[in-house]
Amino acid sequence: MTTQTPRIAFIKARWHADVVDRAYDGFTAKAATLIPGATVDAYDVPGAFEMPLLAKKLAQSGKYDAVVAAALVVDGGIYRHDFVAAAVVNGLMTAGLETGVPCFSVSLTPHNYQETELLTQFYRDHFVTKGEEAAEAVRQMLALDARMAAESRAAVA
Repeated sequence: MTTQTPRIAFIKARWHADVVDRAYDGFTAKAATLIPGATVDAYDVPGAFEMPLLAKKLAQSGKYDAVVAAALVVDGGIYRHDFVAAAVVNGLMTAGLETGVPCFSVSLTPHNYQETELLTQFYRDHFVTKGEEAAEAVRQMLALDARMAAESRAAVA
């Protein structure tokens, strides 16, 4: 899509929403300065596993210049969280490669997560930072897309 006013989809997993939502906060705050005028549309999904499919659908819609997906995947003792995390990251990469729309992951899977107030606050703060970093990555990729489009137009002219 690559327009003057980019449109970005931000997918948020609802498991650990109090932590994950901080990535959105960090992203939108940083994007306001790095990508002026950008529209950021938020989408909630039940968990991390559902993010790649929605990312692909949003990328295929033609409405978005980039898709960001955020989740906190923890070891709950019932399933292999590392399998879920790998599937999510691979799925997001595949969505981007198949659609040509960059898809970014703010999906973290800590080795030892315990729901203590101290550790939860650490991850809340960390997710703000990761959201800010994602905004910078989106800015860089949008700039590269714009450069490539301009070079392509110049080559044709």
